Amino acid sequence: MLDIKALKIAIEQLETERRIGRDKLIDAIEQSLAAAYKKEYGKKGQVVRAHIDLDGGSVAFDQVKTVVDDSLVYFEDETEDRPETDEREAYNEEKHILLDDARIMKSDASIGDEIVFNLEPKDDFGRIAAQTAKQVIIQRIREAERGSIMEEFGSKEGDIVSGHIQKVDRGTVFIDFNRATGVIPAAEQIPGERYVRGARVRGYLYHVEESPRGINLRISRTHPKFMEKLFAQESPEIANGVVEIKSIAREPGARSKIAVYTEDANIDPVGSCVGQRGVRVSTVMNELGGEKIDIIEWSADPAEFVRKALSPAKVLDVVLDEAEHKASIEVTPDQLSLAIGKGGQNVRLAAKLTGWKIDIKGSEVPVEESVVTEAVEGDDFVPLTALATDSTKEVEAPTQTPDEVASETEEKTATE
Repeated sequence: MLDIKALKIAIEQLETERRIGRDKLIDAIEQSLAAAYKKEYGKKGQVVRAHIDLDGGSVAFDQVKTVVDDSLVYFEDETEDRPETDEREAYNEEKHILLDDARIMKSDASIGDEIVFNLEPKDDFGRIAAQTAKQVIIQRIREAERGSIMEEFGSKEGDIVSGHIQKVDRGTVFIDFNRATGVIPAAEQIPGERYVRGARVRGYLYHVEESPRGINLRISRTHPKFMEKLFAQESPEIANGVVEIKSIAREPGARSKIAVYTEDANIDPVGSCVGQRGVRVSTVMNELGGEKIDIIEWSADPAEFVRKALSPAKVLDVVLDEAEHKASIEVTPDQLSLAIGKGGQNVRLAAKLTGWKIDIKGSEVPVEESVVTEAVEGDDFVPLTALATDSTKEVEAPTQTPDEVASETEEKTATE
């Protein structure tokens, strides 16, 4: 007889701590008891199954035989004449039963059916059988736990996950998720970021893989989808699908460009990402280590899209070459360096964002004087010509001689 009270407590504890289903735990226990029975009392090739009665505390054991015929198995007298290409299994009376014999017990039996025979109940197992049962139940529980972890994190693949930094080894960051361990490879880390043991970190779960050592979670902080998910957390319009992020181009830790679009004329897609006083985009930038983010409105017109992608530079003209999928851009000389960006960063990100090859050249047309005047003149603007006029005014010559001035001064002094 089993100690049902202790067994139920153990099952409930494992169910809570390991998050394994109750049915899977009971199945693991039954398999371990069946293995112990076979080890102690069974025969070679025998298939034994156990059934636990959690109410009464009893365990029933059954032997299972599969219904076969000579197309599935071969007999000992056929061993010498059997060709090498014969894939039939050797007949074993402990796990096989011929179709004719099976129909005696079950009239509608067919090939592949299972015939169950009751075995004598046993509750006294030796040390070796008990050790076998222990190994089987540990293995089954590990498999069940692994399946539970795969089910939990498999549903989170493609989302943001958070955990605590366990350690940093040779550039790889290991993240503790309680039931599983995640890794951030060096290639998926934002340049310049420091990872401190015990600190909390978030990342994009892009792959869940099962290995002999357990479940491995692959995390990235440089993936474009990580930025998209961060904006979805900050912007309800993106989370609800009202505003769509069409494309993202990133140079992690430095700068990024994203193109957004909405079909609702009453919603500003760029403003939905920026937020009031830039709160939303600032939150995302802080999570990404201060990475600068340019948000532009997506356009179905390739020329207009390329023009906007090069912001903050002002573009004069865009010429598209559909055959080479190339865009030739013309800007004023003072906008050339801004369009290209530091180290070519701006044009490089614009090319990634739009999918077009971009060639930028400065305009040879001189800038009109009126444009410069409008950009400079203000309420307090004083033209240089006016300054020149004031500076060239003639100084009037004195009408008195020096002696007359001196005499007049002496008279005033005497009078006083």
